[in-house]
Amino acid sequence: MKLIFIGAAHEVTGSCHYLEVNGKHILVDFGMEQGTNIFENADLPVSEAMIDYVFLTHAHVDHSGMLPLLVARGFRGQILATEATCDLCSIMLRDCAHIQMQEAEWKNRKAKRSSANSVVEPIYTMEDADGAIRKLVPCPYDKEVEVCEGVKIRFTDIGHLLGSSSIEVWATEEGVTKKIVFSGDIGNKDQPLIKDPAYTRDADYVVMESTYGDRLHSNERPDYVRELANILQETFDHGGNVVIPSFAVGRTQEMLYFIRKIKEDKLVKGHGDFPVYVDSPLAVEATGIFHKNEIDCFDEEAMELVNKGINPISFPNLKLAITSEESKYINFENTPKVIISASGMCEAGRIRHHLKHNLWRRECTILFVGYQAEGTLGRLIVDGIDEVKLFGEPIKVEAKITTLAGLSGHADKNGLIEWITAFEEKPRKVFVIHGEDSVCKNFVETLQVEYGIKAYAPYSGTVFNLLSNKLEYEAEPIPVKKALKAKAASDVFSRLLAAGQRLLAVIHKNEGGANKDLAKFADQINSLCDKWES
Repeated sequence: MKLIFIGAAHEVTGSCHYLEVNGKHILVDFGMEQGTNIFENADLPVSEAMIDYVFLTHAHVDHSGMLPLLVARGFRGQILATEATCDLCSIMLRDCAHIQMQEAEWKNRKAKRSSANSVVEPIYTMEDADGAIRKLVPCPYDKEVEVCEGVKIRFTDIGHLLGSSSIEVWATEEGVTKKIVFSGDIGNKDQPLIKDPAYTRDADYVVMESTYGDRLHSNERPDYVRELANILQETFDHGGNVVIPSFAVGRTQEMLYFIRKIKEDKLVKGHGDFPVYVDSPLAVEATGIFHKNEIDCFDEEAMELVNKGINPISFPNLKLAITSEESKYINFENTPKVIISASGMCEAGRIRHHLKHNLWRRECTILFVGYQAEGTLGRLIVDGIDEVKLFGEPIKVEAKITTLAGLSGHADKNGLIEWITAFEEKPRKVFVIHGEDSVCKNFVETLQVEYGIKAYAPYSGTVFNLLSNKLEYEAEPIPVKKALKAKAASDVFSRLLAAGQRLLAVIHKNEGGANKDLAKFADQINSLCDKWES
């Protein structure tokens, strides 16, 4: 029974943990890295085709975004997640594939114009995304699910995103049961729309995030509605647009919630029923999923509006841009407006077009409403860069750059402490992950010194034996020396290799079968080999 740390070890994105129990190979999350990758990640200890299950904490791409690559490389197991997470992944993974394919196409056109010979391939294709979506298995909150012999799980609402969860895993091997709790991303309290994080009572081991383990949100909840109204008022008075790079799932719906209140209370004067554009097909679809899951996931305040027949995230003059033509029109319409577009860190998607049209205008405001990972375009803009390059063109940063302070889907240091100290007994060990290098170290020290909790921040590749309660291998940090391009899953030969891995996995899984059946299987494989060797 082993736990191996793969991704988001002393880093904030790319979450992935490997669990081996009773001969089963399990991943908890398989996320995409965003921004600068500081340390090298260890490879999976087995081939992708050998993975039996994935337990998914939530739909954000830094936790789910590499699931299609897993499928492309031979994974044929199940992906278990909450019902709302499955709904969101059904659109987010397709959107992620679409963006990658678009960007690869654009880079290839650019390379062709410059006579470059290199060909850029997307990490995975829409076919791979569809394959991952077909493997999603929806599970309810708060119900124990028997996954297989020796493995049982339960999802608990962690208040970070619609459908987000911590996952309790009961692992049994050699007659011994250990309980491991994976926190997922722990939500901030008193967020609009969704519920506060729920607590877990007991665990032998805890794997917990530490994104904001070194900072505190304001003691008093900011008046986001009033603050946003002031930003809109000032910008509109100058004849500018308010451009909001926003995560399509979660943060966009929160911004709509605030703007509905602003319009209802007429907090912006002199600009009538100002238009608000949501320029993200993904955000539009996600908003529909929020409505579908409102009973299970909305908090009391949002449900009070629903019960009165009021849509909490809709209002007059809300315009939804679906097609590329509708998106382009936005920047040729001169009325001061709000433009909400993805991606939230400005790394891809339609937001980059809106930045190109608005960053150089002093009368405009670029409003950041979410975490900006190190190395992302969003982080560079927030940190005060004077000029950025968009679509090969240098763009001066003349617009007002501001943030909606305190707006976060992540618990701060106090929220993290509140969650871990809610366990009735201290876990045997707490593994601190999903935080920047210094944050992980500082948070471990806090848990140990101030709360007497045995804590440890593993680097990628660290192996922990859950039965003996001992580290089998303590990995050292390996700094990234150069950016390595992921091998394109869509490449035909790559798919052939993935098929070979899958075949090998099937062979291993049939060990102990009837001799007659195994002999027939061997004959079929040999016949296939004879065909391709001739």
